[in-house]
Formats: sequence, structure tokens, C-alpha cells
Amino acid sequence: MIDVLIAGGGYVGLSLAVSLKKAAPHLDVTVVDGAPEGAWKKDERASAVALAAERMLDVLGVWGAIAPEAEPILRMVITDSKTADPVRPVFLTFEGDGGEGRPFAHMVPNTALVGALRDACRELGVAIRQAAMVESFKSGDHAVAVTLAGGEALEARLLVACDGVRSKLREAAGIKVVEFDYGQSGIVTTVEHERPHGGTAEEHFLPAGPFATLPLKNNRSSLVWTEGTYDAERLVKEDDFIFEEELERRFGHKLGHLKVVGGRRAFPLGLTLARDFVASRFALAGDAAHGIHPISGQGLNLGFKDVAALAETIVEADRLGLDIGSLAVLERYQTWRRFDTFRMGVTTDVLNRLFSNDITPVRVIRDIGLGLVDRLPSLKNFFIRQAAGVAGETDPRLLSGQPI
Repeated sequence: MIDVLIAGGGYVGLSLAVSLKKAAPHLDVTVVDGAPEGAWKKDERASAVALAAERMLDVLGVWGAIAPEAEPILRMVITDSKTADPVRPVFLTFEGDGGEGRPFAHMVPNTALVGALRDACRELGVAIRQAAMVESFKSGDHAVAVTLAGGEALEARLLVACDGVRSKLREAAGIKVVEFDYGQSGIVTTVEHERPHGGTAEEHFLPAGPFATLPLKNNRSSLVWTEGTYDAERLVKEDDFIFEEELERRFGHKLGHLKVVGGRRAFPLGLTLARDFVASRFALAGDAAHGIHPISGQGLNLGFKDVAALAETIVEADRLGLDIGSLAVLERYQTWRRFDTFRMGVTTDVLNRLFSNDITPVRVIRDIGLGLVDRLPSLKNFFIRQAAGVAGETDPRLLSGQPI
């Protein structure tokens, strides 16, 4: 019998598998990934990895392979203006490290992150079943019976759903969600520019939504560009000339000529929060448990927090001889993660509503607030630690750089 069956071969599922096998090598851990073989190599996106997540990846033995591709974020600049404004005044700047003299975050290509985790899975003996999907499951007293799409039957002590924000397994488990569609989409692409970015990330609050530029290696930046859904879909279909013209209106000319060097896609944005994270012999992790607006850049790091908490819960229960799939054990994970997730979901929801508009009185109030934060070093340091993911005193051990 499989001890832990993980549905989903993204960074959440893979890092959970590595975390479990590192701490408890005797556990039988299997990942089923519905994507075709090699599909992860085509992902052109990059993600912000906070300091706490970096510590975790270091403990798992994969950060060394990721680091050569990672670009540190040394400075964060926040502006608030209209798209047509010739000058965008800077209201808030974050500089400094997140602790231990290390940057509060790095930008990492998704291929480097997933590739390093897949290599670690192979080295640790984690079975990865490619192009395999969980079709159905039924929880029993001692195991969960799982049927794959091809009809193959498996048994596991615990099934963990890491199958994304539109999780079919979450629905099959009967877990309800709180959902809201923002009517926005995030355009994601990569641009090359003439001048170096100096490790600076920028977030421009524009009437349609935030426009974020995030530093990558070799004079490149990753963009997360929020627009209304109709406009976003229109823009990604435009030819390169029109797309780059619209891009320069928002990006500006401070880094010289811009050239789009990656594909461009628009992803619908919304808020999705699972009402429960666990059921008998079943747990949610990552986007299957929560989907939030990218305005804070914390989506990936919330997933790593889930992994660290769930892995610690499972391993400690196993060491005590407890049933790792029992609801009594899994409730600890839910208690650990649910409040923090709802808090972050509400925070990003409020920020998006506050900054994705052009109501003059609201703009004045928010700009005064940003200016006050910029003048209070202690408050700025608090936000830097929040961005680094190192503010919690009850964080799982992996996020503090300690093995389970």
C-alpha cells in the first residue's frame, strides 16, 4: 500500500514528496501527474520565491541547483498613477534584506524550480506516474481506494490533492469554496531591455489593476500585467508591434528599448478559498486549497507553507505511530494553515479593490497611506519580513531552515 499518494506534479506536489522522503525515507510516496512527459519544460513563467521558501528548499537539498538561475530582488518600488501620466511618483520603496544578510526574495524560472524538485524525487526514490490522473476515490477506515483515469486501482493511507485552483478532487471530496471573479486577467510574459534592472522589482498601481515588473537574469524581466478580462484577451492576440506599444505605455523607457522574448498568456484572476482543507484520508495543498490575486506575489509561497505544515504533520504523526490519514491527525494541518490562508486571501482582496480603481478620493487616501509607510522604518521592516515570509513565530520548521 502507498503511504502518501500526491495528485499533481507541480512545485507543491513535488516539494511535498521530497519533504516527506527526506524526513521519513521509509514512507512510500507516489506522485501522479496528469501532464504529458516533459510538459513542465515548456513553462516560460517565473515565480517569486521568498526567503522562508528559499530556506526550505535549501534544507531539502535543491536550492543549490536552483540558485544559478535565481535573480535576487534587492529593491521594491511602488507607484500609483494613471496609465497616461508622464511621471509616476514613487510612494513607497523597500530596500534591505529579509534576514541573515539574504535578499527577501528571488525570481526563479519555473523550469529551474520544477526540474530541481523532480531530480530530487528521483534521487530519493519517489515514484512519479506521468500522464496519470486520479479519476475517483473513496475513503475507508484504513485506506483510500483510488482509481486512475485508465482504470488502474491504487490504495493509499492518504491522498493529497495538489491539482490546482479548479481542483476536481476538491469537488469530488465535497469540499465547498468561497469564490469571487474579479473580472480581471493577468497577462504573463517576459521582456528583454537594454539597461540593467539592478535587482529592482516595481509594482505600478494603475486603474485597471497592478502592473508588476520582476527582475530576471540577463537584462530580462518577468511581467504580471493586470487588465480587465476583455482587454487582456484582446491584448494577447495583438501582433508584437501593438502589444509592445501598449507595454511601453505602462513599463516606461527607463530601461531602454523593450522586446518581448517569451510567449504571452492571460490567466483569469479571482479569489478561491476552500472552506475545509482536509477530510478523512484526504488533504488539499497549494492552489487546490486557495487561489489569491497576484498583487502581493505570495501565491507560490502560500503553497510552500502548506507543504511545510503538512509534511511536518504527517512525519510527526508517523513517528508517534499514529494513522497519518486520520481526520484527527489532519486537523492539526488544517488548524495550522486555514487562518493564515484566509487572512492572506482577505488582504489581497482588499488591496486589489483599493488600488484597482481611479476614484480620486480613494487615490488620495491610499497615497497618503503609502507615504506614511515609507517614512516609518519599523513599519517598512515589518512589511519586508512579511514579504520574506519570516514574520511568523509558529511557522513550520522547514520554513525556518530546520529539518523536520
